[in-house]
Amino acid sequence: MSAHTRCPSGVAVVPPTLEVADIFRRHLDEYRQLHALTPGQQTVVHDLVACRTAALGGHLDLCTACGFERPAYNSCRNRHCPKCQALRQARWVEARLQRILPVHYFHIVFTLPSELHGLAFNNRTAIFELLFKSATAATLALAADPKWLGQDAQPGITAVLHTWTRELRFHPHLHCIVTGGGLARDQSHWVTASRDFLFPVHVLGALFRGKFMAGLQQLLHDGELHDQAGDRAARRRRQRLYKTSWIVYAKRPFGGPQQVYQYLGRYTHRVAISNGRLLSMDDHAVVFRTRGDETASLPPTEFIGRFLQHILPKGFVKIRHFGLMSSGNVNGKLEPQGTSGPAPAPAHPARCARALVRPRPLARPRHRPFQRSQR
Repeated sequence: MSAHTRCPSGVAVVPPTLEVADIFRRHLDEYRQLHALTPGQQTVVHDLVACRTAALGGHLDLCTACGFERPAYNSCRNRHCPKCQALRQARWVEARLQRILPVHYFHIVFTLPSELHGLAFNNRTAIFELLFKSATAATLALAADPKWLGQDAQPGITAVLHTWTRELRFHPHLHCIVTGGGLARDQSHWVTASRDFLFPVHVLGALFRGKFMAGLQQLLHDGELHDQAGDRAARRRRQRLYKTSWIVYAKRPFGGPQQVYQYLGRYTHRVAISNGRLLSMDDHAVVFRTRGDETASLPPTEFIGRFLQHILPKGFVKIRHFGLMSSGNVNGKLEPQGTSGPAPAPAHPARCARALVRPRPLARPRHRPFQRSQR
């Protein structure tokens, strides 16, 4: 069978492929016999199943050459839907490119140890908030220490939360894009870091561990966490965590400054699994790609359970900006400049603060119920 069919005039029509929504339609009732859905999960499941179907309305695509018609149904726009992220990602990247600083950047990943996965699963909002706070605070603290950059500086950080592995297991970690250096505290010049080295990962990991554990103890002391472990088990866990080296991975993204947010865009609007990774489904197994040519096979109900465990708390913001990229600095401390004229060259990072521009407003798409369109 060919990759696509065509209408009589030769316009390509892509056939349907296996989707996450198909798995929910076929096996959700079976899953519900074993597990109850939370209100948030019910909303996501409803949106995924209804996405781009007649349930949400739509319009007709019309070929002006031959009169071929095809219904094009509306999207659900749920942030957990594999089919609704491409446009959001493109808009996000376009907006962030208006704020790019002409310097080199580093990609740093902060990962929670497996001992904390159970606690994070039962206290998602609190632990995820602490993950953001601890990872970015550790990075800003090292940048402020003259030992590492030569003087006190403030970098820019964009952080994105992910909660999954390629096998859909629960694995909270934070992807951060960090400027290679920072603005001096007196705002007089840019402090440049080496292109091959920002901070020692073992030092950054130890500081991240200390800040997270201090925050965790405060949350436990304030009674803001639901911890199934008893006091003795919690103390043993704390001792193990302090003796464990927390994993922090750092590398410099490929390409220049213009490619940084396009690089990060691969992470910002990614969901637990894309439709393109699904290979097959039957009553016994769902097969999907993991890494390279490797695949994994799960019973349909287990696949649904693993997908649902990555649904974020309602209203939780998974993309955040800190340091120079925070809203207070973007809209206040840094001096905006119009887009006319050539951008400052990366060889002059002292001008980076003045190179920041305000993003232009993005037009929101207009949707009308079943309006005939031509193409």
